[in-house]
Amino acid sequence: MKFPGQRKSKHYFPVHARDPLVVQASEQRRLKSPCVIGIDQTLVDIEAKVSDDFVKKYELSKGHSLVIDDKRAEALYQELKENNMISYEFAGGTIGNTLHNYSTLADDKSILLGVMSRDITIGSYAYRYLCNTSSRMDMNYLQAVQGPIGRCYALISEDGERTFAISEGLMNQLHPDSIPEHVFKNASALVLTAYLVRCKEGDPMPEATMKAIEYAKKYDVPVVMTLGTKYVIQQNPQWWRDFLSEHVTVVAMNEEEGEALTGEADPLRAADKALEWVDMVLCTAGPVGLYMAGYTENDAKRETSLPLLPGSVAEFNRYEFSRPMVKKYCEDPIKVYSHIAPYMGGPERIKNTNGAGDGALSAVLHDMSANRYHRENVPNSSKHTYPFLTYSSFSQVCKYANRVSYEVLAQHSPRLSRALPEKEDSLEEAYWER
Repeated sequence: MKFPGQRKSKHYFPVHARDPLVVQASEQRRLKSPCVIGIDQTLVDIEAKVSDDFVKKYELSKGHSLVIDDKRAEALYQELKENNMISYEFAGGTIGNTLHNYSTLADDKSILLGVMSRDITIGSYAYRYLCNTSSRMDMNYLQAVQGPIGRCYALISEDGERTFAISEGLMNQLHPDSIPEHVFKNASALVLTAYLVRCKEGDPMPEATMKAIEYAKKYDVPVVMTLGTKYVIQQNPQWWRDFLSEHVTVVAMNEEEGEALTGEADPLRAADKALEWVDMVLCTAGPVGLYMAGYTENDAKRETSLPLLPGSVAEFNRYEFSRPMVKKYCEDPIKVYSHIAPYMGGPERIKNTNGAGDGALSAVLHDMSANRYHRENVPNSSKHTYPFLTYSSFSQVCKYANRVSYEVLAQHSPRLSRALPEKEDSLEEAYWER
């Protein structure tokens, strides 16, 4: 496992100049390496530039997202293909993107649970999905289905308006008996999206998701959920609050989803409110940057050396150098907040906003996984005096998530093609060291 953030070599593990006793102990046993598990609706994102007449022809609503049947989806695809209108085809899915980015950053294993077409031909959607996925992502547990996986068409009109057409195929046909219990024994997190528990009546995906949550609780694996879209949450906010409170450890959301969930438009207030139901919150806020909120033990808190920030919670970043903990493991829990502005002010030209939040979440997962990796291999380290949730502080995790998000915004694909550079091109070492 490569450790998170832009760290100097002395912070990597294993390190070269170690105590002889540590070297001797590590030689006697093999290093344990945890993995991140995710459940996703496997789909391919297809982006094309079209006319308004094209949108009307396929009975789509300009600027909105509609689910279409497989027959219409196939006819739409064939016309796009024949007229060379397709700009990009990428493996998609919120959790698929997150796991791919995690494996790219950590150079370590993740496990994807979902469905995949049994018969794969060159050029098919399933083929493109596999081609655009990290080799460190274990897809051996995918459930085979006789038919297509999902497709999401992003149709861009001449005025720049985006219209989405979604063909779900068989992406929601994951059965509970396809969730393997044994993989949870060494997992550092289970990652889910709100879409998984909101499917058509009769789809087995929600039941499969609850089975995975059951296994995660059994083996004390943190459950991480990304909210997906405000439209899903605002249909029944109280149902989601109850779900988060009962099942989820970490929630990831943007400011719109945060408002739908909590009723608070201010992202800091929304993150603070969400701590009533979960133990840690990641809230991305577009050009404002991103916020993190969570709990730590009062005796383990550490004050920041950075300027105290004003906000709806006064001087909210005072203890941002603390490390997150699950509230029930704290004897005297206190709330901690942190914020980071966009890395280098954000890219000069944003090529893609899809996946920026997934990129930020993959960084958080990397830090959580690194913590478990270090705890299992160096259990007597001073870093594990308390049962922390991450390897780094709130502040450092914020910086790392922000940096990864920047990388995604600056490219067309929502999936990273490489990890962060060992040395930043900007040479802005102060970003990591402050």
